[in-house]
Amino acid sequence: MIFNSFSNNKVRIFTLASGLLLTAATFSVSATSPVKPDEMVQPMIKAQAYSATNYVSQEASKMFPAPKEGQVQHILTLDTLDNEADYMLEIQIGQTKMVDCNKHGLTGELKQFSVKGWGYNYYQVDTINEGPSTMMACFDKALTEQFLPIQGSLKIPYDSRLPKVIYLPENSQVRYRVWKVDAPFAYSGSKAK
Repeated sequence: MIFNSFSNNKVRIFTLASGLLLTAATFSVSATSPVKPDEMVQPMIKAQAYSATNYVSQEASKMFPAPKEGQVQHILTLDTLDNEADYMLEIQIGQTKMVDCNKHGLTGELKQFSVKGWGYNYYQVDTINEGPSTMMACFDKALTEQFLPIQGSLKIPYDSRLPKVIYLPENSQVRYRVWKVDAPFAYSGSKAK
């Protein structure tokens, strides 16, 4: 009987000590910020915008037309990467507006053009208009600032050799991000012999 009482105390002490050690180990792990590998850091993109009044010709983009009155030329210059085939650039075009609780949208047609004699592509949206919206009753009358893109986004291969040039109406924005391939290719079917 004394032996069982002594064993139960050891079990309780062991359980308590294990719980404290587990709590301490868990706390120290959760208190440390994870380190991001270099592959996770967004490549740097330099963005510039010029209107007809403040246009300055840049060496890398001098072959593209100057912006017309009421238009803004957005130039995205991409950093050189080791394996650019593993990256893609996503571009969204829209405007930042104050909106209520409804879902709002904008309309605009994104066109692709080519610089005559050079063959370099650029993109243009002539007009951006109010688009479809839901018509829910918003009991909270507060407005929030939100980026509203036109339908669709532009996904192009990451290529640092040329800037990405986009012409938009004034008061419009270009929103962009870089995608990176994380998975290797998988194969379907059998290998050729």
